[in-house]
Amino acid sequence: MSDPRVRVIDSHTEGEPTRVVVEGVPDLGPGTMREKATRFSTEHDWLRSAVCNEPRGHDAMVGALLCEPSEPDCCCGVIFFNNVSTLNMCIHGTVGLAATLVHMGKIGAGDHRIDTPVGVVVARVHEDGSVTVANVPSYRMAAEVPVEVPGWGTVRGDIAWGGNWFFLIDGQGPAVEFANLDALTNFTWAVRQALGKHGITGDDGMEIDHIESFGPPTDPASSDSRNFVLCPGKAYDRSPCGTGTSAKLACLHAAGKLQPGVIWRQAGILDTVFTGTVEELPDGKVLPRVTGRAWITGESVYHFDPADPFRNGIPTSL
Repeated sequence: MSDPRVRVIDSHTEGEPTRVVVEGVPDLGPGTMREKATRFSTEHDWLRSAVCNEPRGHDAMVGALLCEPSEPDCCCGVIFFNNVSTLNMCIHGTVGLAATLVHMGKIGAGDHRIDTPVGVVVARVHEDGSVTVANVPSYRMAAEVPVEVPGWGTVRGDIAWGGNWFFLIDGQGPAVEFANLDALTNFTWAVRQALGKHGITGDDGMEIDHIESFGPPTDPASSDSRNFVLCPGKAYDRSPCGTGTSAKLACLHAAGKLQPGVIWRQAGILDTVFTGTVEELPDGKVLPRVTGRAWITGESVYHFDPADPFRNGIPTSL
């Protein structure tokens, strides 16, 4: 490969990084964002690895490829990805993308439709810089699903869709505290492996690749719950996880514990907070709205020297 010019803008959303590729985006051809995401994954995976993996990135890095939208009236399209694969959806990344577009002078305060592989979402940029994302319809598929986890016995959790598939565990495993990061990682990774081993999936056989464990908040005055979220690349989410918050909101609503319009404050492992509400939809699903803040942290131009053995990143194997 020659030495292409790839320009990125970095931000973090409540602690979780987003790296938006704003120049050097490959031609992904026509079609839906889902089709473009598939084409990106099969034909241009070097760029995903180069952006998210070492030596430029790290395990927790989430990338966002800024694309032309396929749906009408959208300000842009986006494909999210991490250290191992593309992602269906990413709300912290959407908040980071919105902050990046504001930084670039592309958008201002107001509502902005964004085309993603799972459908159009709407990012509302507020005057104070916070961003509310109206996510894709979300729902609880099943409640209290048991799975046998080596070393932990029977673990029960809800299976829910919030733009990604989640297994939500409440009050089991290690305490949800920052000091327990290694133990929480090992526990949630064991749960994910057990789900795969026993063939427990989301709808249409889709893999449950996000595991979310809940505990009481550090400060009940500022949040209603604290979570630890294990992402597909085995890194934990530094933010409260927007799609995970959406899945939680759907489960709370399905259980009769959250009424439309009532605010839920979800803290993450760093005690940063996303706020969320739901709107009931006619088909029984909910439309979550999740609010957070992102901060621009830098801009870079990447080079790809043909003599560099790691110009496309150091592959991650799980």
